[in-house]
Amino acid sequence: MIHDANMSPTATAATPLASNSSGGRKKRRFTSRKHSQTAATSAIHFSAADASNVPLTSTKPFLALVTLLALALTIQFAIVFSWHHKRHDVHVLGIHNNGNVVPQLPLDENVGDLIYVPNNNNNDNDSGDLSHLEPHIPHMPPIMNVHRIPDPMKLKEETLSGHKPTVAGVAIIISEFLTDLHRSNEGLAIKAKATGVSRDEVHQAFVHLAQQHLLPFEEQYTYAKRPIFPIRKDDSIFISLASFRDHLLSDTLKGAFNQAKYPEKLFVGAIVQNCFGLKPYAGEEGVQCRTGAQVVGKNKQGRDTTKVSDAPPDRNGIEEFCNSPQHKQYCDNGQVRVLYLHENESLGPAMARYYASKLWGGETYFAQTDSHLEFYQDWDELYTNELKATKAYPKSVLSSYPPGFQKENGGILEGKPTPGARLCTCEFSSSDVESKIIRINTGVGYHGEEERPTQIPFIAAGFFFASAEFLVDVPFDPYMPWCFMGEEIMLSMRAWTSGWSIYAPRYNWIAHQYRPGRMGLPKFWGSVGRLFGRPGPGFSNQLQLKLIKRVKYLVGYKDCCTREKLEEEGSELVLQEVEHYGFGNVRTREEYLEWAQIDVDNKKCHRTEWCNTGSLE
Repeated sequence: MIHDANMSPTATAATPLASNSSGGRKKRRFTSRKHSQTAATSAIHFSAADASNVPLTSTKPFLALVTLLALALTIQFAIVFSWHHKRHDVHVLGIHNNGNVVPQLPLDENVGDLIYVPNNNNNDNDSGDLSHLEPHIPHMPPIMNVHRIPDPMKLKEETLSGHKPTVAGVAIIISEFLTDLHRSNEGLAIKAKATGVSRDEVHQAFVHLAQQHLLPFEEQYTYAKRPIFPIRKDDSIFISLASFRDHLLSDTLKGAFNQAKYPEKLFVGAIVQNCFGLKPYAGEEGVQCRTGAQVVGKNKQGRDTTKVSDAPPDRNGIEEFCNSPQHKQYCDNGQVRVLYLHENESLGPAMARYYASKLWGGETYFAQTDSHLEFYQDWDELYTNELKATKAYPKSVLSSYPPGFQKENGGILEGKPTPGARLCTCEFSSSDVESKIIRINTGVGYHGEEERPTQIPFIAAGFFFASAEFLVDVPFDPYMPWCFMGEEIMLSMRAWTSGWSIYAPRYNWIAHQYRPGRMGLPKFWGSVGRLFGRPGPGFSNQLQLKLIKRVKYLVGYKDCCTREKLEEEGSELVLQEVEHYGFGNVRTREEYLEWAQIDVDNKKCHRTEWCNTGSLE
């Protein structure tokens, strides 16, 4: 830009000379050739005489040229000074040109590591360019809602190219993946009935589709370590919300918006995995919906007996919420972004949360929750202020296991907030299904008089709250289907090694409905079993036992899951693209394991005294 500024005055100075010369030629065009030659000769003699009698530095053209050069240098100095002053304000003093103060960075910090600006977007002002939020994703009808987005191919191509990404374009990419997954599963289900199908065949089909549909998107943004959209600085909040056949989805949405202090700044990315029944739309046969394993009595040994029965199509919590006169405005404004999946396309919570994270539209904060919650009044402001109160802010994460509730209250958490719990403990699971994966749990909670939040070693997948830069440093892994366990230890280790510090909020401003098996609610592993002709959790468990080796490889299970051992047993496909979803380079895996008191070789978790006493801020 400085080079262009220097050239511009030069071109301006040359223009009058060229114009005068051209004007002279126009006049001579109406004279004879002889007269023209005489005139030209006279002009030459005049110029020579004039040059011999008048000093060059006294001519008007020379003075004009000097004046313009001086003006150009002045403009250049002003531009450079203003640019340098702005960089000084932002990076040293922490002040934007709008007067807002941002957290000051240490002078020896690599500023580039903490600033996330896409190549083709402007991120200077608070709200930024919001054109990427248009067109809105229709919230109805289920499955077919994305098909109603206009110009889908154009939006998809602009998103994949990085030229003009949109949330709708991302939704189209994921929807095409899910559509092909649906067709692939139908084919595998037919094969399963005829000759049987193996878990390896099912996994290979998934990886093929992920490489075809998701990999180009991941390469454009995730692998480049940049967000797809500019991160706004308007204190907006995005909630990643994965829902599996949940009757409390509508209540959860109503509680979130009703209890928020700033509902206009709240945005939701919902993944609704429902059973839509028989013939839900043209061209789709659908399935007969089924319940979960409901307790129907006791056997002779006094143990519960269960039964799975036919059921009507699931309630659509999105439709209920968006049809409510009080809440319709949020859907009309595009604050609720939704993708629907057939229940038998559900690949477990880790994949659903991957999809949901891709519906983020540049909001300031990222929160991940379950779809059966209650919210305390002003929860949004309380968690935002709590995050800012952490010593490591902005690279800090709030996470906890919220207290439970059973009696449903429309998503509203009443009463006085209780002191928060700290996620301080872990264990290596003894369940055959979970294959000694690390499970986390609570330790000693807060007493209610602490001055600021204290650090913990673990992130709960059911609730965490962080600045949206988290999505750049710890992108969700699209190669972890069918995993119900393992996502929490991976989130924790990846975040911490990427330089994020994890904190427990001092108070509980949400509550969670914990759902034991006795409630008889449907689970995703039951849907997977029915799809492939294996009723019950058995086939889904086989898939998880294979895919959980991806987690074990990263965590460092040397007894089973080094790259060499996985390749020897023919399981190397579980490591697909794993280098892009591993640990950060700020801290090491070994440092985390020592810090969290985890002995992987001997399968033991030791007490983390610093966490239970709250001694680390």
